[in-house]
Amino acid sequence: MADAQARGSLALVLHAHLPFVRHPEYESFLEETWLFEAITETYLPLLRVFDRLVAEGIRFRITLSLSPPLLTMLADPFLQDRYRAHLDKMAELGDKEILRNHPSGPTLDLARMYRGLVEQTRDDYDDRYGRDLIGAFGRLQDAGAVELITCGATHGFLPLLRSQPSAVRAQVGVAADAYERAFGRRPAGLWLPECGYFPGIEEVLAEKGIRYFFVEAHGLLNATPAPKYAVLAPLSAGKDVAAFGRDPSTSRIVWSADEGYPGDPW
Repeated sequence: MADAQARGSLALVLHAHLPFVRHPEYESFLEETWLFEAITETYLPLLRVFDRLVAEGIRFRITLSLSPPLLTMLADPFLQDRYRAHLDKMAELGDKEILRNHPSGPTLDLARMYRGLVEQTRDDYDDRYGRDLIGAFGRLQDAGAVELITCGATHGFLPLLRSQPSAVRAQVGVAADAYERAFGRRPAGLWLPECGYFPGIEEVLAEKGIRYFFVEAHGLLNATPAPKYAVLAPLSAGKDVAAFGRDPSTSRIVWSADEGYPGDPW
């Protein structure tokens, strides 16, 4: 008789981070559009999907890291106003594109679709979520659907900071404090910035109550002793802290310009 089929779990983990950009000294600042495009094309769409799944009673679990710079920008009233002004500009552009292609331009339907998306985004941001995307993600965590984790305070590459232990502790400590201010609890997990590990970081994480972290695949594959299941199972890093390795085959699908989504001609 054949052995029972092996069982396992799949962990879906999304890492959300943007560099901190805020320039009130300018009427408009190009790099702020990093944040605006990410809200429009990533964070609001994620919230729509998650909320729809909850409303339809579909059980799901996903882990999402929100870095301290991103949390700070999302909560900033100045940048919230700037984002709304950006959406107004996009709506004006959509109206112009509809007129330019009227009555039967080749991209008329496309212009109408994007114009409708801008309107939906404005309604969701102002009315559905009250400009509080952090609170929206927090409610999903309270509902048991999403697990929110943190990252380094400035996304600093911790192996390079190893010679300055106080800087490493600040990166972890400030991140944990920012998370607690945002969500009213201490973070259980941390996405290592750029997935960069050095021996001993688990001690700093344990000091701040972090119970697990995510590391690049070779951080597990080169461990001593060699892990029995490669990156397909977490390892104990000591201090009651677990290390999860990023799956390289999945990463290639997402990131590789040769064999992944970014390089596909479609």
